[in-house]
Amino acid sequence: MTSLRSAVSTSLPPIRAAISRMKQEMVRRELENCHLLAGIWCHGLTVRQLQALRGALPPSAKLIVAKNTLVEKAIAGTRWEPLRPCAKGMNAWLFVHSDEIPPALKPCRDFQRDFKLALNDFTGAVFEGRLYGPDDFQALETMPTRMESYAYLLGCLQTPAVSFLSILQAPDTDADQAAEGAAATAASEN
Repeated sequence: MTSLRSAVSTSLPPIRAAISRMKQEMVRRELENCHLLAGIWCHGLTVRQLQALRGALPPSAKLIVAKNTLVEKAIAGTRWEPLRPCAKGMNAWLFVHSDEIPPALKPCRDFQRDFKLALNDFTGAVFEGRLYGPDDFQALETMPTRMESYAYLLGCLQTPAVSFLSILQAPDTDADQAAEGAAATAASEN
């Protein structure tokens, strides 16, 4: 019996290492084409609550519960490395694969508010190479979406053109008055 136990115990470390490498590769694949990586403090959350949060996320976002050391190894040497200080405690990791950041963060805030989980807040995030702490999330949550940015840009480009066209189409009252005055002067001289 002891020989069987020793055989099983010697085979477990390579299996654990293989599983760890597989999970690390899964995290690395999620980091590809990722626009935002955020840590969410998930201490005390049940599996059902995490499933509810995953279901509320848009298709472009994915929530993964992974060990911090595994995530630290996956982000080492990448643009996500500033997030290392946030990899403490029990975290779930939110990967957002589109530039529509506010719609991906809103379900997390709604979940936090609905379940009255004041402590289960964002631990930090990296967006465009910059680390956002828990106090900086307001900037990420209120930034405009791509469509809002396009509408604003279009409005900025359209305003001068509309002003120019209105000037061209407006009756030229000063020129008309000057022409009438010149015609009246010419008529009185004759």
